[in-house]
Amino acid sequence: MAFSLNKIMLIGNLGQDAEHKFTTSNVSVTTYSVATNNSYKGKDGQWVNEATWHNVVSYNLPDFLKEGLKKGKKVYVEGRLNKRKYKNKQDQEIHVTEVISEKVIPLDSKDSGYGDDSGRDTSSGSSSNSYEPDTNDNSSDVDDLPF
Repeated sequence: MAFSLNKIMLIGNLGQDAEHKFTTSNVSVTTYSVATNNSYKGKDGQWVNEATWHNVVSYNLPDFLKEGLKKGKKVYVEGRLNKRKYKNKQDQEIHVTEVISEKVIPLDSKDSGYGDDSGRDTSSGSSSNSYEPDTNDNSSDVDDLPF
């Protein structure tokens, strides 16, 4: 079997407050978009800034992190790309590409809305604000999502 890798790492700002829902099997799902920027010189020699929006899905985030995912906040997201499709109410097939997060780390200062450090699991060895979900992947519940 050949080796393959599906890994994405993003550092960017949230485009809006995160949305929190539960699947029919009571799994917490948090969705948000992260903007990354790319700069290049245009044909006229002027610098052009381009924003790319990434849709992110996080499963079972702790409450302190869910509540801190607000518009404009800077985050590091590590995960994998996922493609799926569904039919909307008009019976049209919609294709979606999204990042399924495996690690989320707030990059803003501690006093910027992510709560205090009490009760946080720091066993991952990284930032006390970081979050890595259990190894049990809940992406099979993605089909329960209406978006």
